[in-house]
Amino acid sequence: MKITEEQLKLVNDRIDALEAANSFYGKKLEEAGINHVSSPEEFEKLPFSEKNDLREAYPLGLMTAPQEEIVRIHSSSGTTGTPVIIPYTKKDVDDWATMFARCYEMAGITNKDVIQITPGYGLWTAGIGFQAGCEKLGAMCVPMGPGNTDKQLQMMQDMGSTVLCATSSYALLLAEEIEKRGIKDKIHLKKGVIGSERWGQKMRERISTELGIELYDIYGLTEIYGPGIGINCKHDTGMHYWDDFIYLEIIDPQTLKPVPDGEWGEIVITTLVKEGAPLIRYRTHDLSRIIPGECPCGSKFPRLDVIGGRTDDMMKIKGVNVFPKQIEEILAEFPELSSEYQIRISHLDGKDTMRIYVETNGSVDFLDMAKRVAARVKSRIGFTPLVKVVEIGLLPRSEKKSKRVIDERYD
Repeated sequence: MKITEEQLKLVNDRIDALEAANSFYGKKLEEAGINHVSSPEEFEKLPFSEKNDLREAYPLGLMTAPQEEIVRIHSSSGTTGTPVIIPYTKKDVDDWATMFARCYEMAGITNKDVIQITPGYGLWTAGIGFQAGCEKLGAMCVPMGPGNTDKQLQMMQDMGSTVLCATSSYALLLAEEIEKRGIKDKIHLKKGVIGSERWGQKMRERISTELGIELYDIYGLTEIYGPGIGINCKHDTGMHYWDDFIYLEIIDPQTLKPVPDGEWGEIVITTLVKEGAPLIRYRTHDLSRIIPGECPCGSKFPRLDVIGGRTDDMMKIKGVNVFPKQIEEILAEFPELSSEYQIRISHLDGKDTMRIYVETNGSVDFLDMAKRVAARVKSRIGFTPLVKVVEIGLLPRSEKKSKRVIDERYD
């Protein structure tokens, strides 16, 4: 989708602000000799911004509005490297709440719902974003935050929560606990708004079936407000994103050139009205595609496909490039396996080794199952992994994001 004239005007406003603030991006523009763009072609000549640019701006080098207008900061949830600090003005906070309320509305959630929020609060953008959108919508909020599963389930029953906001990992953990405790008839959930990590079809089906709820994918990242910049509708034909607040491109991660709508590539986002820390052509490293055509729901907001992984998720094993999504898709072909898996990569006797741990119920021969999975990976990807089959529930569950790939080669 080419950038519109209206969006270009907003980009030029942000360019002026970035140059006036003498920010890292203002300097990039100066080096590139650009201070205005008047066509899609000129826009595509604007330099990209990257996570490292943001790290180097620590602590407040991203601040583009005067400090007296900054009402809050957030920080990315990453555990490595210098943190990224994102300042927000009052308008940024209000805009984010508006986008999030739209997400709830797109999912058919109203002010009659009771929304239980389990993602984390604090410097991370998750919990507070879910809450602000809930309050903007006018629904009752149960701001639990993560963990304390006993209390989560007690409040879920006592408050009559109808909407669960969670990572897919924690939604699965709660579904398994509800089943284990035999309290499904006391749970009133109807919908789940799930974000923060990529999750496959098999996991989606398990959560949806075990909790008996409709599931909605929500998208966002700390650098671009936080979760709430896009969500799928009831037709589940991709996530609608709010193109009056952000402009989204898909580029080929190798050539860095935009690809046609419908083709997979890396998501690049430009914030159109953000004041505290506007970003232009920010490389997210998330992989997806813009879905062409109109949605059956009638919304004019464009659509983004599910997140298919990240450009930096790639593992190199025995000279072969592998993405976790490829392994996940192979495992999904075996109905006997649960949605949970773990990949461990190690270096033994001068060779790279991949071990895949999968869960199944006790009704299959574990050794035969392991051989079949290993053979399927070999035929599809080109090398034979070591496959270990375990009983359902033995792999670790998480109250936040599940760590599915553990690379022990560099420990």
